[in-house]
Amino acid sequence: MEISKEVEMLQLDFHGNMIHPILLWGQEMAVLIDTGFPGQMEDLRVAMEKVGVSFDKLKAVILTHQDVDHIGCLPEILQECGNNIKVYAHELDKPYIQGELPLLKDSHLENPPKGKVDVTLIDGQELPFCGRIQIIHTPGHTPGHISLYLEQSKILIAGDSMYSENGILAGIHAPTTPDMSEARISLRKYLELDIASVVCYHGGLSNVHVNDQILRLSQGL
Repeated sequence: MEISKEVEMLQLDFHGNMIHPILLWGQEMAVLIDTGFPGQMEDLRVAMEKVGVSFDKLKAVILTHQDVDHIGCLPEILQECGNNIKVYAHELDKPYIQGELPLLKDSHLENPPKGKVDVTLIDGQELPFCGRIQIIHTPGHTPGHISLYLEQSKILIAGDSMYSENGILAGIHAPTTPDMSEARISLRKYLELDIASVVCYHGGLSNVHVNDQILRLSQGL
């Protein structure tokens, strides 16, 4: 689903579970935000090709955090793209993504996905891609969880800081959020932004009175 010019919310089905990586692109490059579960590489490729973006245009992967459904296809992407791609993530989740520490919530996996993080991100940093991306450090779900604000289109990519149901923001998913207190504080950071649409990795797009929705959620926390 194209939610703004050159901003596509991909929809990948994992055993009936829909997840939503984001694809951004321009004339020179494409950027993928999160990579799906292990084994979804071909699904990812097909989803990109459906919107007319070839895989060889991919120059950057931004990971919102370390969970396996977000870093799952990273090894295969790196194997295919080699030195033509850079991986971005917050410094606090970097050692987990690189396999130096066991994944916080998937430590039982015998061979977890992993890959080198080239660039570490900090709160408030801006990336020059696709009309500028503002990085917001939103810990709670993981220590290094980040959200991304697309300044040009006023889209918030919330990762797993929130989830949505039927187009309505439903709040924080407590069962998968180890530090609920920190997650609540993170949610309040969104109040400083002028947001037209929110994409949650689980639940997808919410684009009706989202600033009011976030305000209500933050007051109820």
